[in-house]
Amino acid sequence: MASGLIGKAALAAAVYTGVATAAAVTTVNIRLVNRDVAAGVTVRLAVVPAGWAPGAAPADADYIEPIDLEVPAGGVLEETGMVLSAGETVVAWASAGSVTVRVFGFD
Repeated sequence: MASGLIGKAALAAAVYTGVATAAAVTTVNIRLVNRDVAAGVTVRLAVVPAGWAPGAAPADADYIEPIDLEVPAGGVLEETGMVLSAGETVVAWASAGSVTVRVFGFD
């Protein structure tokens, strides 16, 4: 059973970014960090099916957090124990370029 880092990204502002794609059924934790200690950001987090076009907005049913969820200055958002099917991709978006996303887990 493989475990550890599955994907990571420093997000560009207002760009949907594929952070990690599951090669098989995989249990993951997703951690977003706002590196800006002075200003909050809004974020979007989704899990999209295979065939997602990079940069495209996810379908409404793919979001796993409220759209434009506020992460305070220096704040963290973490989802744990998410099970991804083979081919699913974790997609993140942020209103500013100060967010890092890390997806880690095991299959």
